[in-house]
Amino acid sequence: MNITKSTQALPYFKAVQLASPTAGPRLLVLGAVHGNEVCGTQGIQRVLAEFDAGALTLACGSVTFVPVTNPLAYQKAQRSGDRNLNRNLAPTTQPLEYEDHIANWLCPLMAQHDVLLDLHSFQGQGQAFVMVGPRDNQGELEPVAHAAQEEAMALRLGVRRFVDGWLSTYARGVQRRRAAMGADASRQALLNTDARYGVGTTEYMRSVGGYALTLECGNHADPQAPEVAYRAIRNTLAHLGLVQSAPPEVAQQTEALSIYEVIDRAHADDRFSRSWASFDALKRGDVIGTRADGTPVAAPDDGYILFPAALAAPGQEWFYLAKASTRL
Repeated sequence: MNITKSTQALPYFKAVQLASPTAGPRLLVLGAVHGNEVCGTQGIQRVLAEFDAGALTLACGSVTFVPVTNPLAYQKAQRSGDRNLNRNLAPTTQPLEYEDHIANWLCPLMAQHDVLLDLHSFQGQGQAFVMVGPRDNQGELEPVAHAAQEEAMALRLGVRRFVDGWLSTYARGVQRRRAAMGADASRQALLNTDARYGVGTTEYMRSVGGYALTLECGNHADPQAPEVAYRAIRNTLAHLGLVQSAPPEVAQQTEALSIYEVIDRAHADDRFSRSWASFDALKRGDVIGTRADGTPVAAPDDGYILFPAALAAPGQEWFYLAKASTRL
C-alpha cells in the first residue's frame, strides 16, 4: 500500500515547544505513539495548561510536547494507523505506510533533543513500569553511553518496577525467525526477521546520542494512568532542572527485571494454558501454553511472563520471559 500521493488527506503532525533563553537540557515528551494509549496525551495537556496558566515556568533549556504522535491511529482509536509506529522506526526515502511519514518527521525531531520520555499504556492489568535501555556498551546492536542518566531518571518517575533487555532479546528471536523463513514470506514476515524492526522511539533516540525511557502508565482504561503520566512529566521536568521545583523522590523498594527470551506463536491453534498477565510469576516447568500439535511450552526457569499476546499472528511474539535483576 503506497499512500505517498494522498498525504494531504491525512492528519497533520503537531508539536508544542517551550524554550528558555537560558541554556539547559532539551526534553521531548511523546503521547499516543499508539492511538489507543491516551494517558500520555492527557498528562501532556494537563502540564501544558499549567505552563499556560503560569503555574509552571521554564527555568532553562527547552521541552517539546507531542500530545498525539500518531494522529491517524488516534483518529481511529486503535493501536496503529497502517502499522506499529514503535517498530522499524527510521527515516525513509520511500514511505509506504502512514507511519513512515511520521518517522520522517519524528526522527529528526528526536535528534534535536537530549532526553526522551515516551508515555504508553497496556492492555492487561497491573502496575505501571518503566522500560530502560541496556548498560553502557559499544556493541553493534544498541551502543549506549548514558545508562547512568537513564537509571537516575527512571528512579524518579514515580514508579517502582523497571524492565530492561528488550532489544537484545528481540534480536535473538529474529535470528530464529530468519532461520525458519521461507522464500514466499510476506512483507510483515520479512520485517519480523530484521533486528531493526525492534527499534522504536527509545532505541532510535539512543542511536542519535540521547537517552530515553518508555513509561507504561497502566491499563488503557485505568483512570489513574493519566495521573501516572502527568506525575512522570512533572518529575522529569524537576529532575532535569527545567522547572524550579523540589527534586522528585527516589523510588524505594524497587523491582528490576531483565527480559531474556522471546517465544513466538508458531500456529493459529497455539493456546495459552490460562489467561496470563504481564509479570505473573513462573516456576520452572510451569506449562505456559500448548502448541497446535499438543506439545507443551513450559517455563525453562523461575521468573516472570511479560507481554503475553494470546492473539499474536503466527510467526510473531507470543510472550517474553524475564528474570529478577540486581540493576537499579
